[in-house]
Amino acid sequence: MSKLVAFEKMGGRSSLIHINKIFYDKVYKHPWLKLYFEHIPQQLIENQQVDFMQKVLGGENLYVGKAPPAAHMHVLINEDIFKVRKQLLEEAFVEAFAKQELIDKWLALDNSFKRVLFKDSSAQCRRRFKSDSILDFPNPQK
Repeated sequence: MSKLVAFEKMGGRSSLIHINKIFYDKVYKHPWLKLYFEHIPQQLIENQQVDFMQKVLGGENLYVGKAPPAAHMHVLINEDIFKVRKQLLEEAFVEAFAKQELIDKWLALDNSFKRVLFKDSSAQCRRRFKSDSILDFPNPQK
């Protein structure tokens, strides 16, 4: 079976659009995660994530953004933030009635990026552009 056929069998692009809409609705309302997206239109992030996930899951490559390490070099991503994000993503999978094969592959991909995205402190973050801020927000729920 080709990658494209397998991608379509998991739900295809329409499934990614549905999941990402639910997920980012949650992110943009979350008291902590929303801080990381304050100046970014939600639809832009949803579109980029759909294109990225479509590419890495075997669908047509429409993604024109940066690779995850370059895109997130200015963001402190640690285990705490990853856990909160994963919880919201798992809720989105349930609400979207996502196929288990898609969930398994998506979460495996997420876990594979941990090694290149995690940082121990904001001192390890680097600005992508001179105008960037380092994004490091304390969890308001702690």
